[in-house]
This record gives sequence, C-alpha cells and structure tokens, in this order.
Amino acid sequence: MKKMHIHWDIEGDFLEVRFGKSTKSYYEEIDSDIFERRDEKTNKVKGFAFFNVQKRKEKEVKDIAVDIPSEAGITAP
Repeated sequence: MKKMHIHWDIEGDFLEVRFGKSTKSYYEEIDSDIFERRDEKTNKVKGFAFFNVQKRKEKEVKDIAVDIPSEAGITAP
C-alpha cells in the first residue's frame, strides 16, 4: 500500500501532500497558490502543494478541493 505524506510549514504557510515514494518531480500550477506535483519521468501526479493556507483561511472560510488521480493508489480501508 502506498503512503500519503503530509508536510505543514507553519512559518512558510505551506502545506504539501505527497503520494508514495519521493521522486524527481516538478510543480504545475492548477489554481491560485495550488500546485500539482508531477513525476519528471512518468508525468503522473505525485502530490499537491498549497501556498498561503493561513492567509486563505483568514480571507475566506473555504475548503480546498482537488481531484485525486487514480494512479495515486489511494483506496478506502
């Protein structure tokens, strides 16, 4: 089973969610301050990065929703 890794940098106001093992990746902006992390070789989505999370929360109370690709390997228990 693949693992999901979550990193929260409170000082940098940055949240990252990664799926599986870390690989060489690049980021592609999909919305304001929201980025997909994609594997350099396969182009598969490996995670997401969210900038200005606290600032966003202060401006508007809103959930951040992104589609999780099936190749991320996340299944219900």
